[in-house]
Formats: sequence, C-alpha cells, structure tokens
Amino acid sequence: MKLQLTDLSKSFDGHCVLDKVALTLDDVHTLVVIGPSGGGKSTLLRIMAGLEYPDAGTVAIDGESVKFDEVSLQRYRRTIGTVFQTFNLFPHLDALGNITLPLKKVHGYTSDEAADIARQILRRFHLEKHAHKRPAELSGGQRQRVAIARAVAIKPRLLLFDEPTSALDPEMTAEVLDLIGELRDEGRDLVLVTHAMGFARRIADQVALLAEGRIVEVGPVSQVFESPQTQQSRDFLARVLKY
Repeated sequence: MKLQLTDLSKSFDGHCVLDKVALTLDDVHTLVVIGPSGGGKSTLLRIMAGLEYPDAGTVAIDGESVKFDEVSLQRYRRTIGTVFQTFNLFPHLDALGNITLPLKKVHGYTSDEAADIARQILRRFHLEKHAHKRPAELSGGQRQRVAIARAVAIKPRLLLFDEPTSALDPEMTAEVLDLIGELRDEGRDLVLVTHAMGFARRIADQVALLAEGRIVEVGPVSQVFESPQTQQSRDFLARVLKY
C-alpha cells in the first residue's frame, strides 16, 4: 500500500488536534501509530476511515485521493474496515446480525448471501457457536472478535484498528492481538493505533510516533524503537518501555 498524508489539520472547539500532519510511505503493509494519549492518534484514524472531515490537507491511498464530500465518502467507507476500542456493535442484534446488517444495507447483498458470508467469517474466527448471542452475552474478547469479523466480511482494501485491546484484560488482549497478527500474515494492509509496544514491535513494518498533533518520527521498527532520531521520541519510548 502507498499511503500519503499531506498537511492534515483538525481542530475541535479551537483546540488543535492535528497540526499539518505529513507522511509518505511508498510500500507499507502494517503501519502502527504510537504516541502519548491526546496526541491525535484516534482523530487521525477517523479521518483515514472517512468518519471525520479534516479542516485542511489530504489523504491518498495507492495514489487515489480521498474526497471529503458526503457522496464520495459513502463510497469510500465501503472499502475500509474499521475496528474501535469500544466494539461499536449493535446491542439489539446477535453476532450474526451484526455482520449481516452492513452487508445488506451498505453493500447490497441479499439476506441469504449476507448470512452465508457471515457464517463463513464466524467459522473463520472460531465464533460459530456464538452466532446467536447478543453482545451483552459475549466476553470482551469475543465482542472484539465479532467487530473484527464484521470489518473483514466487507472485503476491505484497508483495515483500521483504533486501540482494539484497550478495554480488554490481558488474556483477551492476547487473543485479539493474535487474530490481528493472523490478518497481517494473510497479507492484509493494516493501520493500527496501539499502546501495546511489544505487539507494535512484532507486527509493524513501519511505525509513526504522533505527539501534540504532529508526526515527530516515522520509520522501520528497528529505527524508531532502537535508534529514535528525536528527543521527543526518546523521551516517550523511555517512559513506555521502562517497565
């Protein structure tokens, strides 16, 4: 995947969250975005998902610029699978229904086609016995796996993960991270925001450190974690890798 962010800026109520974010990667399959809380990571991911409008700047994937008008974004969002830290499942639908609904309403599949796809993806993620359980009947790890299954079911060109394990205990965290690792190993293009530094080091081929609304460092895992080029990067990594 070729990814280009050019001077992306975003403010909320006069507070600058992203400040001319710039990034060009000509060949990246797994980009991990790290950095301190409040640095703008989730906002950046929401803009890349087409869920938030930038105040200025552009996003381009494989040379194709994202057009931030509602008609264009509706088409664009159909090609992006997004997984949030809070799962964002429909509480009144079971696991099967959570996957079939967007397939029918957004992607135009018939009910039978959507159900077939959903059952296949539930089997793929070892969730078939939970197909008729609502989110409240599932563990946190199972809910996040259903959310990932829903994102994968639409056959996206890009998967975006926003802190997918922040609401999970350690055992469930490992379960979800293993699944994301499997998706990476299948050759899928991923952008992942995470505080799990060990996982970031294992899965990424490029790491971007975002702080105070700016990308202060970007590069291969070995460079960013072992030979950070900026003092801001060195200070952040010293804190998060201390224990």
